[in-house]
Amino acid sequence: MARPRFLPDNMTLMLLAVVLTASFLPCTGQVAEAFDGLTTFMIGLLFFMHGAKLSREAVVAGFTHWKLHVTVLLCTFALFPLIGLLLKPVLLQFITPELYLGLLFLCVLPSTVQSSIAFTSVARGNVPAAICAASASNLLGIFLTPLLVGVLVVAHDGGGHSSLDSILKIVYQLLLPFVAGQIARPWIGRWIERNKSWLKFVDQSSILLVVYVAFSEAVVQGLWHQVPVSMLVALLVINAVLLAIIMGITTFGSRRLGFNKEDEITIVFCGSKKSLASGVPMAKVLFSSGAIGMVLLPVMLFHQIQLMVCAVMAARYGAREEQVQAAVATESSGD
Repeated sequence: MARPRFLPDNMTLMLLAVVLTASFLPCTGQVAEAFDGLTTFMIGLLFFMHGAKLSREAVVAGFTHWKLHVTVLLCTFALFPLIGLLLKPVLLQFITPELYLGLLFLCVLPSTVQSSIAFTSVARGNVPAAICAASASNLLGIFLTPLLVGVLVVAHDGGGHSSLDSILKIVYQLLLPFVAGQIARPWIGRWIERNKSWLKFVDQSSILLVVYVAFSEAVVQGLWHQVPVSMLVALLVINAVLLAIIMGITTFGSRRLGFNKEDEITIVFCGSKKSLASGVPMAKVLFSSGAIGMVLLPVMLFHQIQLMVCAVMAARYGAREEQVQAAVATESSGD
């Protein structure tokens, strides 16, 4: 039986189930402390396995297309945050300052890897460049996201954390396991490639654990009293508008810069997406436990919206390329 097209992906359904569970059965006390320690371990294991999986040769080879990669990185770490800052006066009319901080955090996250590459492939874009651009975004995000959090998010929050504190936390809890994985790659890289299901399990499990613990504490502190249904709807609309703005700029901007259609597709899908897989563990490291629920809410909503919108766009890009190739083949046969 075919999966209904309107049904969200399995990860989204699991996230919804975890949020509902946390809403009605939040973990507290010693159970919450035990889960918190488990999530720290799982996140370290996740970044260790990602380090062991990432091929240095593929990344180095892809960096020859530097103009495309610079464009993607500027969209991800400069254009996105700028839009978030410029929209602040309007956004605060519809959402709370805490949710706005979550939107700012969303704006400084790196791009996705798997889905960016998958959508680029479906749309018949430049897949090797997408692999490099998405991988570079995630790797640089380990440094740039905490730095931008310190400069932008914490500055708006008025909290006591500094960008140096954020970077040190990222180094200890995320970067060191990643580097250890890169060092261990010659010995375990092939095993990781043969057992990708383990990486997927660790990836999804760490995200679900962090979300459960974060939303449990947020619910205990009155999350759903602070965020009524009307505000959730407003947040959905804001995320959709934010995605539309960035996709419009990446589409027309790449054309003005002289990129061909394949590179345009890569820039659109790599430059407009934000990584839930990176955002959840980074939020766990960078924010206090009481604030993570509010911070992650915009990221989770944006994740689902970007998947649905990009799936439609990838199909349209792919169909257009097929039509062009068919027209070229017809002209060639006529000659």
